[in-house]
Parts: sequence; C-alpha cells; structure tokens
Amino acid sequence: MHIAPGSKLVMIGDSITDAERARPIGEGLFGAIGKGYVGFVDGLLAATYPAHRIRVVNMGTSGNTVRDLKARWQTDVVDLKPDWLSVMIGINDVWRQYDSPLRTEIHVGLDEYQRTLDELVASTKPQVKGLVLMTPFHIESVTSDAMRATMDRYGAAVAAIAKKHGTRFVDVQAAFDRVLAHMHSSSLAWDRVHPNHAGHMVMARAFLDAVGFDWS
Repeated sequence: MHIAPGSKLVMIGDSITDAERARPIGEGLFGAIGKGYVGFVDGLLAATYPAHRIRVVNMGTSGNTVRDLKARWQTDVVDLKPDWLSVMIGINDVWRQYDSPLRTEIHVGLDEYQRTLDELVASTKPQVKGLVLMTPFHIESVTSDAMRATMDRYGAAVAAIAKKHGTRFVDVQAAFDRVLAHMHSSSLAWDRVHPNHAGHMVMARAFLDAVGFDWS
C-alpha cells in the first residue's frame, strides 16, 4: 500500500465527508470519525493493516463548496500537518445552481471551481507525501439529466487538475455508475446525493483502490 506506516491521513470535503463527524476535529471515540466513507476507510485500514497505525482525520463540513474549503484550508489542512490528504468537493458547487437557482451569489461556477481547487493543490502538494483528488458525483444513471451533466464537467476538471499535478485520482462518479448498472439510484441515496451505507462503501472502496489497498 502507498500510505506508509505511521502516516496521518486527513480527508476534507462537504457533508458526504462530514457524515456527522465530531467537532472541531473528526477523530476519536464513539463515532467521532463520522458515519460515512471516511469511517469505512479508517476501519478497513485498521483491520487490514493494524501494524501500520494509520491515523485518519475527518475534516468534512456539511454544505461546503470549494470556496468554503479555501477559507478554512489553513486551520483544517495545513495546521494539521497531514502526511496524506484526500479532497472531495464540488457537489454543493453544482447543486446550489439547481436547488437555489436565484441565489447566484452562492453559486460557484466551473471556472472559479477549477481555479480555486488548482490553487489549493498547487500550494499543498509540496507539503504532503501523497494527495488524492476525488470527483464530485450525482447518483443518477441518466447522463443527460441537467445536474448529472454539470457534475460530469466538474468531475472532468478534477481529473485535469490531478493529471496536471500528478496526484492520485478517484473517479467516484465512475464507481457509482458501475453500481447503477444493477441498482436504482433510490436504493443508494434518497436525494441522489447523500449515500446510504452501500453508497459510502462504494466510495471507500474506490479511495482504497487508489492508494494500493490489498483486498486479499
């Protein structure tokens, strides 16, 4: 596995990452890591690689856009001094354009999204041993759906940034699409955004594949 023993892995994002994690830092006892994919990653790493003693920290915040991540980047990423960093952001950047179409001041257009994420990656990559970029997603199999089509463009921006900076890349949308070939979206997320346990496990598996997790 690519994450070395003794590493500290910080995972940052929006409500999908947050998943009811503890405040101010998402780690510790009694569900502090959250109820989502971050918790599954933490549990699988501990169960499969116990000697590695990898420390997983959840810094997701519900409702966040990439604009919000930039505002808290110093305290919630840099100051925590991670060895590895995982970033998944973009769902709210897209969603607000559809569920709040008249509140244009909270919309984060594709240009701002890509520029901001690129700046954060460029400034942080030299400070960490590994960086993982995960795409936003829409749990919708109809690719012509307006929000799904927009989300795909934001996902393509993440792929381009990962390629530019040589980071690890997780195509979360593709991971969901493979499952959606056999299951309806309502069985994974009631609102096509917030996954149930099966959906969070899809994400955890995709992340762990990207960091060389040995499933055998």
